[in-house]
Amino acid sequence: MHLGQAASLLLAAAACADAVRTIIPKTSFNSQADFDADWNYNYPWGTDHNGGARMDKAQVKFSSGMVTLTAKKVSGQPDASHGGQAIKINYLSGAIAAKEHFNVSRGGGYDFTGEFKATTTKGTWPAFWLTAVNGWPPEIDMAEWKGSGKISFNTFNTSSVLSWKDVTYSSPDQFHSIKCEVRDINQKDVSVKFYMDGSLVTTQVGGGFFGKPMYLIINLQMEGSSGSPGPSTDTLYQVRNLEVLSYNP
Repeated sequence: MHLGQAASLLLAAAACADAVRTIIPKTSFNSQADFDADWNYNYPWGTDHNGGARMDKAQVKFSSGMVTLTAKKVSGQPDASHGGQAIKINYLSGAIAAKEHFNVSRGGGYDFTGEFKATTTKGTWPAFWLTAVNGWPPEIDMAEWKGSGKISFNTFNTSSVLSWKDVTYSSPDQFHSIKCEVRDINQKDVSVKFYMDGSLVTTQVGGGFFGKPMYLIINLQMEGSSGSPGPSTDTLYQVRNLEVLSYNP
């Protein structure tokens, strides 16, 4: 795609209408009833994925608009399997997935926002991401921390065709605001704008993402791509003021 074409497509994406509804309100972590209205525990496909932590409902706590995921070191867990490989489980941790699927329609899109306190310690792998309901891709990593002292913003068109931006993640002991704007471009592709602490970090294009339903997941994975061994003490990942707005007509 030529630069001129990309610019015109992104301008077209900016022409979406005002938000038409709130899909997940900032109150969804206030109580069990509020949580149950919008979220499920674990990954949409179960307790295991691609790292050394198994998800467990007991590792998810919420109150006063904030959810806390805690990874604790364990032993004696059976191995997980991912991509045909056995993965040793060294932690129990937490994941939640939105009950609603997110599907960009003509002239529409979504805003995903929240405040995150995420560790960057080696062996810790918190994330805030969208991934395909039917097959893979699409995938949009709206925020991912892989034990390197940086935060990553990624869009996967295929496993080998992707866009990414890694920036230094200062003060991981403090909350940082994250916003991701996903918009229809041309009824085929979507634009993805990533913001941190109110500033635009990068803009990427999801090729062919239009009309494909995606899961929304918040999880604290461990080891895997974030290195090993991970910490022996408990690791916390906290999210507050989480909100999802729809711009779909």
